[in-house]
Amino acid sequence: MTRTRNLLGLAAASAAVLALAACSSGGSGTTGSDAGDEYGLVQAGTLTVATEGTYRPFSYHEDGSGDLIGYDVEVAEAVAEKLGLEISFRETQWDAIFAGLDAGRFDVIANQVSITPEREEQYLFSEPYTVSRGVIVVNEGDTSISSFDDLAGKTTAQSLTSNWYELATESGADVEAVEGWAQSVALLQQGRVDATVNDELTFLDYVNTTPDAAIEVAAETDETSESAFALTQDKEALVAAIDEALAELKADGTLAELGEKYFGADVTE
Repeated sequence: MTRTRNLLGLAAASAAVLALAACSSGGSGTTGSDAGDEYGLVQAGTLTVATEGTYRPFSYHEDGSGDLIGYDVEVAEAVAEKLGLEISFRETQWDAIFAGLDAGRFDVIANQVSITPEREEQYLFSEPYTVSRGVIVVNEGDTSISSFDDLAGKTTAQSLTSNWYELATESGADVEAVEGWAQSVALLQQGRVDATVNDELTFLDYVNTTPDAAIEVAAETDETSESAFALTQDKEALVAAIDEALAELKADGTLAELGEKYFGADVTE
């Protein structure tokens, strides 16, 4: 009986040691040693990122299928790698994306979220990883427009629900209503309008993928729009870590390379 008890005792002790070893290595469940614990992540060791997945060239599926790719996607992947974290994307419609963040379904939004005073009242933002301006786009060789003042009396193609419509009309342009960028460019190239006002990144993406488009920027706004990762206000430590990662990615040229890949230019400044 004594020998049996001793053997049982040794077995129990060995099992306890193995259990402790498994816990300390993160082999079962989440523990304080899991990567990123200090950031209060939705899933320990993983950066959970919300993005639309339908917003080319920032977050999309080539030909509507295949892997999720895009500028914002690759920036998020590079940040997660710097932080030593896995990454998981949650494709979410724009109308629901902030509600999902508030509900704690993901850690950050990476979807060209512009930093605005209204949003800064509710959310934390990383340092911007995209900087853009409004631009006037004309056909190559058109020297009749070189400033926003020159739009007075000219015809531009604009979506009536966009900020660019307001800028064009404030500049004195007559606006031809369109559904979006593709239709604006078509009317411009057909000579049916003089120009279109749009976001610089939209223009860069178009000429990067359509190099024979024969359009150019005639003028740009002084004001810039800055886009960054958006987080809830309890994620100060994660914001600080993301900012450090972005600084390293800028210094080592990664962000510039991604800008060149998707836009043909560094879009961080």
